Amino acid sequence: MVEGALQLRDIDPSHLLLEITETALMADPDAALESLTALRNLGVNLAVDDFGTGYSSLTYLKKFPIDELKIDRPFINGLGSDSGDSAIVGSCIDLAHAVGIRAVAEGVETSGQVQTLRAMGCDLAQGCHFARPLPPPALKEWLDAHGDGEPAIA
Repeated sequence: MVEGALQLRDIDPSHLLLEITETALMADPDAALESLTALRNLGVNLAVDDFGTGYSSLTYLKKFPIDELKIDRPFINGLGSDSGDSAIVGSCIDLAHAVGIRAVAEGVETSGQVQTLRAMGCDLAQGCHFARPLPPPALKEWLDAHGDGEPAIA
């Protein structure tokens, strides 16, 4: 299905990032590994979404062919006010880097969170601190106004 959609729209697979929830991956790890490997072979990028909310096995995290580990918003919300959340976020970033993937913080809303994430070595961040969700035309305008569109922690 993904291959057909890419061909239909003439999209370079490397421009597509599919997010799979941690819970979905762990429901059937063997089937997930097979599907993710097929998607990787197409050239599609893959991310584990909502990391830290399910029951992941670190063994599977190492084996899945993924590019990004997305740290769930509730942990980001506690940065600066909850030492447990800060420890979890730091550990997730270190874990992602240890297995050779990018760490992405979800739900970033404050400049304090951005500063903390930057100090922790987080690779990317997304959230309302940067922009509210936008329809496609407004997104294009926002991207045109904010540089080259390369993702980073601003």
